[in-house]
Amino acid sequence: MTEQAPTSPHDPIVEARRREMATEHLLFGTIRFLAQRHPELLDELDGSLEHLWDTGDSESRDDAAVRKIASRIIKSLRAER
Repeated sequence: MTEQAPTSPHDPIVEARRREMATEHLLFGTIRFLAQRHPELLDELDGSLEHLWDTGDSESRDDAAVRKIASRIIKSLRAER
């Protein structure tokens, strides 16, 4: 096993990844909480996916991939009910 050099705690890429992970966790928990009380929320979110798009540059942009991820999240929330 190779040893990796420690990452600077102020590395902007690392910070962005950590923010993204924290945000995803909090949003998923919030949606789960709300969907338990308002099941129609998941239908509304599912219907909004056609408006979701990838903000990446032209080479990496994949709107369908972003929609697929969002769809899988909604599906997992439905399975929890």
